[in-house]
Amino acid sequence: MSIETKAGTEGGADVRGAMREFLGAFEQFKNANDQRLNSLEKKRQDDVVLREKIDRINDAVTEQKAAVDRIALKGQRPQLHGAARALPDESKAAFQRYMRVGDATAITTLEAKSLNTGTDPEGGYLAPEQTEAIIAAAVKDISPIRQIASIREIGANMFRKPVSNGDGAAGWVGETGARAETTSPSITAIDFPTMELYAMPAASQTLLDDSIVDIDQWLADEVQSEFAVQESAAFVNGDGINQPKGFLSYTIAEDSVKLAGELGYIATGVDGGFPAANPSDVLLDLIYAPKQAFRANGRFVLNRSVLGQLRKFKDSAGNYLWQPNVRPGEPARLLGYPVSEAEDMPDIAIASHSIAFGDFRRGYLIVDRVGVRVLRDPYSAKPFVLFYTTKRVGGGVQDFDAIKFLKFSLS
Repeated sequence: MSIETKAGTEGGADVRGAMREFLGAFEQFKNANDQRLNSLEKKRQDDVVLREKIDRINDAVTEQKAAVDRIALKGQRPQLHGAARALPDESKAAFQRYMRVGDATAITTLEAKSLNTGTDPEGGYLAPEQTEAIIAAAVKDISPIRQIASIREIGANMFRKPVSNGDGAAGWVGETGARAETTSPSITAIDFPTMELYAMPAASQTLLDDSIVDIDQWLADEVQSEFAVQESAAFVNGDGINQPKGFLSYTIAEDSVKLAGELGYIATGVDGGFPAANPSDVLLDLIYAPKQAFRANGRFVLNRSVLGQLRKFKDSAGNYLWQPNVRPGEPARLLGYPVSEAEDMPDIAIASHSIAFGDFRRGYLIVDRVGVRVLRDPYSAKPFVLFYTTKRVGGGVQDFDAIKFLKFSLS
């Protein structure tokens, strides 16, 4: 016998309601933009009031899309539905005692049993796997690049990836034919060092004394935003010094002449803007810049300001190129490809690389060193207790042919 929970029913109703509002907002946007285009054809000049109305509706579409995604993500998380909580295992119970009252005796005993030398009272203690998993899941929910890139967990401070230069030879041969010796490929390596990322949430002793409060979830809720914001900025613009190297920090050259270790771009032909005639053609040029193997899982990455401009583009049949997602939690699409919003991407300006396209799972690698370290500090901010929480993260481009950019310049 199945039992339908009230929470599940309400969650489904919330998603459906948010989707209706989102699709309704998009219809309003299309109607207003069509009205603006008709006005332009008749008066040969833009209506400022109508343009402001379109911008407001455009912002509402973006906010409603984000609301749908948040509700969909929340609905995908497991629900307790009033079931009895499972008893914490030994390591989790020891960590929670350290968090609540500062007693690390049980943690030290467990470390001695497991011969774990990765923890240090002066640098904090490693959170148990359950706590680390909660934090990782929470950060991924709100980090756009984490959702689309490859992620590798390591136990050291650096990951070295061997890369073939593609100069190995191959050929066809019959079943009994002689095999000529082939050229051995030359192998290079790309290093992905991990850097320390930290957050320092504060808690009152009253909150820590409350046995009902889930300390693991509280810590995840407190650090997720700080971790996600810093990570997202670094994965896009990081300079590689004490932080991951973002894909915009590599040398970006004109695609037809780019060298190994450089990313390629396609120019719009206009400084700081799209061409006046058939502006969407440059988006097609960008889509076909990567090889077919990378287009299969390609996606656009851009910020909401740029997306707001692209929502106004139409094809020759009058259909909007940007289409909303038909199911909650799915990305919207532009010219049939998924769109990821990353607020750290630049606005459109002269020579800006404001739109990226490609297979980011093959193109960008995020490296996580296993372990989240927590140091309890009850002294620095009395009467509050600080929790200095750190993790080590690295990142960089692993395949320079997988990602292309649209450069808003003459050439």
